[in-house]
Parts: sequence; C-alpha cells; structure tokens
Amino acid sequence: MIQSSPETGAALAHPPLHADAMHPLIGRLQAQALRHDIGHEGVSVCWRQFGSGPPLVLLHGGHGSWLHWVRNIEALATQHTVYVADMPGYGDSGPIESGDLPTLLHTTLGSLNALLGAQQSIDLAGFSFGGLVAAQLAAQRGFVRRLSLFGPAGHRSQRRPRGKLVNWKQAFKDGDAKTLAEQMRHNLAAHMLYDSANIDALAIQVHTASCVKTRFISKHVSRAGGLSEALDAFQGPTLLAWGEHDVTADPVPLLPTLCLGHAHRQGHIIKGAGHWVQYESAEAVNRLLLGS
Repeated sequence: MIQSSPETGAALAHPPLHADAMHPLIGRLQAQALRHDIGHEGVSVCWRQFGSGPPLVLLHGGHGSWLHWVRNIEALATQHTVYVADMPGYGDSGPIESGDLPTLLHTTLGSLNALLGAQQSIDLAGFSFGGLVAAQLAAQRGFVRRLSLFGPAGHRSQRRPRGKLVNWKQAFKDGDAKTLAEQMRHNLAAHMLYDSANIDALAIQVHTASCVKTRFISKHVSRAGGLSEALDAFQGPTLLAWGEHDVTADPVPLLPTLCLGHAHRQGHIIKGAGHWVQYESAEAVNRLLLGS
C-alpha cells in the first residue's frame, strides 16, 4: 500500500531538539516534497520525491535520514526526479524487527519497487552505511544505470579517528537544547565534518533530528565488510568517492584497491572534505552526480 501526500512539516518540527527554529532550507524542502509512505510486509517506509526527469534514488548514512542530502536535493532535482529514503529504522520510517542488513535491504528494496516498479532504470547514490546498502541493492535489483557511493561503509580498511564521540542521549532526555547542540557539534567535528567552519546551525539541526530518530544500529554491519563483493556482483558504471579527510577510511590506498582492473569504476577524492562529503562539499558532489 502506498499513501502519497504533500509533506506537512509536522514530522520534523520537534521543538525540544533545537534552541533555534527550523532551518529555512529544511522548511523549503518540506514545502516541495511529495511524501510516499509505503507499507511493505508490515513496515512503513517513507520516501520523499522532488523535481522531474530520470529517477535518482538517494540513501542516507547510519544515524541519518533523508536530511543527509539537504544541500543536494534542490540542485539534483533540476535534472532528475529525486527519491530520498528514510530507510527502515530511521527518520519517519517504521522499525524492523531484525537488526540485520538482509532484512533492511529486503524492506528498502521492496518499498522502492512498489514505488517505481522493479524494472524501472534508476541512478542510485548512497552515503556511508547507505553506500553499502546501495551497492547491495544494485547487485540484487539490477536496472541501475549508474551507482555513486560517497564514503561507503563495508570496505574493511583502516579508519582514521579524530576523537571519541560523546553520548548525547541524556541531554536529549532532559530537553537541554544548549548542551545537546554542543554535544552534536563535538560529534560532527569528531566524525562527520573536517572544517569546523562547516559545522553550522543547519548541520547541527540535521544531525540532531537524524540521530534522535535512529533505531537501526548500523555500526556492526558497516564494519563487517561486503562492499567489494557487492561491487563485483553489480559490474555496472560506478563512482567511488571519499572526502580527503574522511575518518572512516583513507582513500589514497583504498581507491586503487577497489578500482584497479575495473574499467567501469571511477575513483574520486574530494579535497578539503571529511566524511559527510555531500554536505561539506555539496557543489562538488552535485557536479559528480549530475555528470557536469
């Protein structure tokens, strides 16, 4: 069953999370979105649709939501019909009983096929944990014209941590917006964004709203591998991109390992960016996805 409606904004408006009002860009995107809530085997999966043109499907990272693509959607929607998921266990989608990748993938794929049809050709992009999901989805589904992965998980190579994350859950429980924002800023600097100047009000609001609605724990899945095997199974045109300073991997040795001997794979390092590369270097990522 598919329920489609204009985005109301109520799902994201959560006053205890933020000292400030909803960021204007989030509000503008909500006003543009057509929301699809798709029931698949008892789980509701939320998709948002923007723009017009050939379909481009975007999957977010762990501790994420559709808002991971907040700085990309409008540019991409000038040339594509953009479909952005809240994967099961995230954002406005329902939880799944099993916390494993096959179940999440099965539910995400089922909802996508219900929305677009199983044989609709798509461009597919994924970020971080969503990059691993996207690679697996492309291998299983087929009909993917181009696969683009940004800082994808599942590579099993060495990480480059910048510091420990802090636990924000007590501040959220207490409704302490100031402390919560400080802790989110710390975690963004430690894991997501390289340049502290890019940790702005929008980044904090997106990260907070996404984290508090995360119910699927992806860490163990992301570190278990599976990326290389999924890429070998897909064999279609593939972009693999990391930020120069991504803490989850060192792209300098990793990209040759993944791309050497595979003419259909293109590796790219985005200078000056950290892990959340499509936020920190939005214009560069938009150009890569639009082929310009």
